[in-house]
Amino acid sequence: MNWRAAGILLAVVAVVALGAARPEFEVASLKPVVLDGADTYTANLGTVQNGVVTLTNTTLSECLRFAYGITTDDLVAGPEWIKSKMVRFDITGKYAAGTTRGQALEMLQTLLEQRFQLVLRRDQREFTYLALAKGAGANLLKTAEEPPIANKGPLMMGHIQHRHMSLQMLASILSRFLRMPVLDKTGVEGFFEIDLTYARDSGRPEANVGEAVEGPSIYEAVQKQLGLKLEKRKGPVEVLVVEQTLKTPLPN
Repeated sequence: MNWRAAGILLAVVAVVALGAARPEFEVASLKPVVLDGADTYTANLGTVQNGVVTLTNTTLSECLRFAYGITTDDLVAGPEWIKSKMVRFDITGKYAAGTTRGQALEMLQTLLEQRFQLVLRRDQREFTYLALAKGAGANLLKTAEEPPIANKGPLMMGHIQHRHMSLQMLASILSRFLRMPVLDKTGVEGFFEIDLTYARDSGRPEANVGEAVEGPSIYEAVQKQLGLKLEKRKGPVEVLVVEQTLKTPLPN
């Protein structure tokens, strides 16, 4: 089956799925952010905890990335405004006890599709990307405690520390810092305590070749500190395409 046929098939499957009952939040709020003209702002790109899904100051592209487990904006296509920092949204959705994280994200998908009147399809496009994969040596990942412990570590370029992180989330953060797609190809499920320290400018496309840096490169750090590896690959990657959407969501 070629890529175009596969994309059409997935679109048809999605339409059929819409006819079935979709999981929904018990109570939900989705509102456009009223911009205050500030040059900087704080965003919550997505949390699922204590019975609530929360996103704050997020673009529609960032909302879709969290809902559908997509690591980078490069893998979301559609109107330019969906990635604009000048068009942001606040979302909260409350779910019942016993709801799994996966079910909560399906509820977020339903909310986004309903309020934005989304028409989505999947496509395959050729990309050069970094694959986060299993390393050749021992697995150094430490399983996170359950229920999750409140995180107090930094999430910044050069030091990523978190007490309850999936490898898909780690790939998403690395994508943002390295400014290129990073895809989780480990096949490892679950949540882990991540403490990754590396030279701030290593691995970025614009880093100066031969420039002195302090600390290990991101590639060396991932291998020695997590037992994983980052390797450059090129090939077809699934992209979520927004074919139709409202810019102003339907009211709550």
